[in-house]
Amino acid sequence: MTLPEHARYTWGGDEFLLVEITPDMSLESNFIANAMALGLETAALDGIVDICPANASLLVRFDPDALDHGVLEARLREIESEVRKATVQQLDTRIVEMPVWYADPYTREVEERFREGFHQRPEGTDLDYSAEVNGLASAEEFIRRHHETPWIVSMVGFVAGLPFLFQLTPRERQLEVPKYLSPRTDTPALTIGYGGCFTAHYSVRGAGGYQMLGITPTPIFDPEQRLADFADFMVLFRTGDIVKYRPVDEAEYREIEAQVAAGTYRYKQAKVTFTLADALADPDAYNRTLLEALDVA
Repeated sequence: MTLPEHARYTWGGDEFLLVEITPDMSLESNFIANAMALGLETAALDGIVDICPANASLLVRFDPDALDHGVLEARLREIESEVRKATVQQLDTRIVEMPVWYADPYTREVEERFREGFHQRPEGTDLDYSAEVNGLASAEEFIRRHHETPWIVSMVGFVAGLPFLFQLTPRERQLEVPKYLSPRTDTPALTIGYGGCFTAHYSVRGAGGYQMLGITPTPIFDPEQRLADFADFMVLFRTGDIVKYRPVDEAEYREIEAQVAAGTYRYKQAKVTFTLADALADPDAYNRTLLEALDVA
């Protein structure tokens, strides 16, 4: 897609500045939002309260008594220009492996309670429906398509620690699935869901409208910071993280679940540098490079 030459800057009261890169999500617009957030964080302006990059935008909260709004906007426009003009557009990030028990009994039980009146297809399962709307032969093929390529965390929010992820594959091969006709009032914690072109992890039990694909035994929100991977912060994912899903069966799910309960579980991960031009030029080759970094971790 062709990006607008400049982002759209709008104010929300006295304390918020919204920067809209594009109206729609794309890998390019998400990269700019993340790079601008990193640039603003590095600038360390007095008065910045919070920096929230999203799918194709950036929201900044600031203290108007400590930081003049004109100074903030001018600095952000400078950062935007620097990001767009950069010869090599890169983000230093990491790739994280996420175990998933696809077609598990926990999400299946919830599906059965929320079919009639909630779902487009009362018969079958969310995975069956997801395969059907993508023109795939089976739920197993949808599962394979979901886990064979990596995903990038495009934003974190909605509820504590919940990430939205965008598939690193050409647009014509991206999976797309409608949300439920009416949201459920229940979703198991750690459900892997799908809505539109995004995968989302339900960090806690609660309402939801995304199609349910499976469940993971590993936490992504740990307010007590019991596990070593949460030593620095109670939320696992950051925007720009790369995620590779790995299917597990019930036996391995239980084994990992026990490690989490014992406080010994560690996520498999590796540091990588995400280069936008390489990801766009040859997605399949670039994805192999990302996955090789995880293989040797």
